[in-house]
Amino acid sequence: MILERYLLKQFFPVLFVALAMFMLLLSLIDLFAHLVRYLNNEVPAREILRASFYFLPQSFSYALPISLLFAAAYTLGDFYSHNELTSIFTSGIPFWRFSMPLLVIGAAASLFSFFFDDIVVVPTMRMKNELTRILLNQHHAENRSDIVIRARYGQLIYAVDFFDNHAQILNGVQIIQQDEEGRILSLIRAPQAVWNMDHWVFINPVIWEWQGDLLHIRNMESTDEFREEPDTFRRGMVNVEELRLNDARLLVEDLRAAGLPFTTALANYYHRFSFATVPFVVIILSISMGGRFKKNILLMSLLSSLVAAVVFYVVEMVSMMLAQAGNIPPLAGAWSPVVLFVIVGFLLLRTAKT
Repeated sequence: MILERYLLKQFFPVLFVALAMFMLLLSLIDLFAHLVRYLNNEVPAREILRASFYFLPQSFSYALPISLLFAAAYTLGDFYSHNELTSIFTSGIPFWRFSMPLLVIGAAASLFSFFFDDIVVVPTMRMKNELTRILLNQHHAENRSDIVIRARYGQLIYAVDFFDNHAQILNGVQIIQQDEEGRILSLIRAPQAVWNMDHWVFINPVIWEWQGDLLHIRNMESTDEFREEPDTFRRGMVNVEELRLNDARLLVEDLRAAGLPFTTALANYYHRFSFATVPFVVIILSISMGGRFKKNILLMSLLSSLVAAVVFYVVEMVSMMLAQAGNIPPLAGAWSPVVLFVIVGFLLLRTAKT
């Protein structure tokens, strides 16, 4: 217990300093990325500070894994450089047992990161993005043209020339109705459809429908049967990263039911879970690299840990690109780097010198 307290006493000050340093660095990078456009649009300093304030939770989320990596590598490297682990090794305590408090911290940080990102980071980043668009006079397009979606698991197919999101109007509407076996039952055409509280009201609609072997055309009477939400027609423009976890799941289900491409959204949805495990993964990699060098212990421990983390992020990026392109399943794209590096990290940790 004394050893664990000593380890944590050395670890936490480094972690807090690293968090402050990396958060400041990330905030400055975000600020300077927009600074020229802020100045060109004569944005007041107060609004710039407000946008930077909204970015702080995201910078904390990004800085946490890097800070854990740095703090673990620095603390263990410092122990090695001062020969403080010699007595621990000679007492027969395995290195993985001595490092267990850091593993617990990594697991707790992953759990915290998952809820923190969903509850704090997502809403504040949405506010930051909206504020930035307003300050920079950037208009976020919410209208769509040439839309084709499926609804009610393929029994309705909408073809819309243009959707006006602000007015909640569909222009140039065609709706194909099918039975469960895919046979066409009718075709509805209308120049416009207007959203009225909970259903679409068609303007001058005409319906073609089969009656026996004959196709009949007639004016369609008013109906409240068509209740697909207006957001259904702009699903492709919604960013999963700006949605809470439950909303992101609903988006994926809506895209799948509407027959729209959903692979990218599904991969990003799974990535929300896998990204939360990054603090645990990087601290395993950092611990497992300790004690493997005889010279320049501190420098080599830090360098090898950083290289391992960079390789992890690159592998994760490539796997996500493959998943979003449909070359591998979305679940594999999000989780395979995590599983691979956890296995490698534990194997290295078990073979660490004691």
